[in-house]
Amino acid sequence: MRLIQFEDRQGSRKVGIVCGKAINVVSQVGTMHELALLAIAEGNSLERQAQLLNSNTQEDYAAILKENRILAPLDHADPAHCLVSGTGLTHLGSASTRDKMHQKLDDDESAMTDTMRMFKWGLEGGRPGRGKIGAQPEWFYKGDGAIVVNPGAPFPMPEFAEDAGEEPELTGLYIIGDDGQPHRLGFAIGNEFSDHVVERKNYLYLAHSKLRYCSFGPELLVGELPANLVGMSRIRRDGRVIWEKEFLSGQDNMCHAIENLEYHHFKYNQFLRPGDIHVHFFGTATLSFADGVRTQLGDTFEISLPDFGEPLVNGIAREQSRVAIDGIKIL
Repeated sequence: MRLIQFEDRQGSRKVGIVCGKAINVVSQVGTMHELALLAIAEGNSLERQAQLLNSNTQEDYAAILKENRILAPLDHADPAHCLVSGTGLTHLGSASTRDKMHQKLDDDESAMTDTMRMFKWGLEGGRPGRGKIGAQPEWFYKGDGAIVVNPGAPFPMPEFAEDAGEEPELTGLYIIGDDGQPHRLGFAIGNEFSDHVVERKNYLYLAHSKLRYCSFGPELLVGELPANLVGMSRIRRDGRVIWEKEFLSGQDNMCHAIENLEYHHFKYNQFLRPGDIHVHFFGTATLSFADGVRTQLGDTFEISLPDFGEPLVNGIAREQSRVAIDGIKIL
């Protein structure tokens, strides 16, 4: 099952079940957050709860997209209660993309870069087997719900940014139950969007490079994740494709198990606040930046995975910083 969040033409929020070119509206709830909490309270899976509330009232999916009424498939009424984070060096080949000039994995570990050392740990211990704790992955913070851009909307690019680069990734979408138990709703296509020029200067700048907007959706895939996912990442300029490349994801193409990545995020008790939601990016091995592409204002990103329905499309627009170099007030 695939689910979306959208607004009707009167501006009311809705949850819908994707049925080909139509959307079946889910009754009694207006948000995915409400649907998920109801499913937990009723002891149902998200899919079962959506089926029970299927009103069979339909909306035209193409019109929702064309009229920019599509929303991210999960959000919180208070953006401060949404944590957006991610992990890197999780996919086979991602280390070479991150650092093409680094040593090979069979080099002496003392001579390795930190990037290659961490990637090697993931290869050796990222998939320890069901119920076992594996190697700890790289982890980074992106922001709260205020940095999430709806599908179809442009990414704000701050004036101090040195790059505006896509990262085609899977995202895991989660909600914390009243008892502090994390629940995975499902997965969505994500564009993690980072500043790769800043990151390339020094790996300690990675934290800065990740403090950018992001997007995910438009659809939430409920249930088991296919083990082998083959997608396409494209950049369009003035309506013309200037770069495209296939990308791989899913468990068969990762050096870390999804279970291991989830554990190393939710092992921190501060992430278990009831009612909060989490958007967690699972990494990628494919970047246009690694192929020498430099994006510019007005470019459009398109990331597609057939198993996830409609592609995720976003543009780039300028954002002005609200604080100048001398803009701090002393109380």
